[in-house]
Amino acid sequence: MQRTAVVILNYNTISYLQQFLPSVLSYSGEAQIVVTDNASTDGSAAWLTENFPQVKLISLSRNEGFSRGYNLALGQLEADYYVLLNSDVEVTPGWLRPLIALMDREPGVAACQPKIRSFAEKGLFEYAGAAGGFLDKWGYPFCRGRIFTSPEADHGQYDDDCSIDWATGACMVVRARTFREAGGLDDAFFAHMEEIDLCWRLRNMGYRIMYCGKSTVFHVGGGTLSKVHPRKTYLNFRNGIVLLYKNLPQRQLVAVIFTRLVLDGLAACKMLLSDGPAHFLAVIRAHFSFYGNFSVWAKQRKTAQRISGGLNQEPRFRGSIVWQYFF
Repeated sequence: MQRTAVVILNYNTISYLQQFLPSVLSYSGEAQIVVTDNASTDGSAAWLTENFPQVKLISLSRNEGFSRGYNLALGQLEADYYVLLNSDVEVTPGWLRPLIALMDREPGVAACQPKIRSFAEKGLFEYAGAAGGFLDKWGYPFCRGRIFTSPEADHGQYDDDCSIDWATGACMVVRARTFREAGGLDDAFFAHMEEIDLCWRLRNMGYRIMYCGKSTVFHVGGGTLSKVHPRKTYLNFRNGIVLLYKNLPQRQLVAVIFTRLVLDGLAACKMLLSDGPAHFLAVIRAHFSFYGNFSVWAKQRKTAQRISGGLNQEPRFRGSIVWQYFF
């Protein structure tokens, strides 16, 4: 059995594989390198087989999205640690060693992430993960080093190791045993915020999530779906509500969900004025998808609550990041 498997999920990103896979192979030590192809049509699988036969290729018959794609791939791998790595991430020499060392010395840690900096502006933290993810009281995600669209420059202020609410799916190390205990990623999320849901479930099971400031990678971002695409808006808003419904303590459920729906409505109105109707309609569709599939989410909440044994961890930040940032 492999100790560590680095698993890259690919969907029509042959250019990123060509650019970044060599550094993953060079800098990942003895880890097994795996590429899971989500039925790409750009020749990714054939190029990989021809140029990197030492990389294990798992080919899926259709685009299963981020969540199910990873679940299907990881179900075929035996390792102590899985590393979920985006195809548009540039790793650095020795990047994996501090992450695995942290997991080895902290058996109560289920998952961790490195420092995520921008590939385009390497002195800045990157949108997806930065220096560790948190949630506010209404379930809005933010990061140390990046609040909404405002990234900080890295001056060494986050070179520590610390407990966080969630680790980014752009580069996440997760203990294989606890990944299976938690039921893996939620297939219904398809993509976006599925790693936050997984980390919340893991925290509700009594595990910790950590940030490791001694490891750094660089992330392009938006490699598969642009940050300004309405589909991304839809998934983020729908999954954000589902995330809260599945994992919040019962005593907070009604008040937080109601407030979040109101805040989402205000955000949609702002998008209508600033960006036009496409993103406004994406938020509306997200809400109706939540209502229309409520029986599905109810079953998933029941399962999540059963797995946690009644332990419900609240977000660490008890204020409103929206209020503090904008007002």
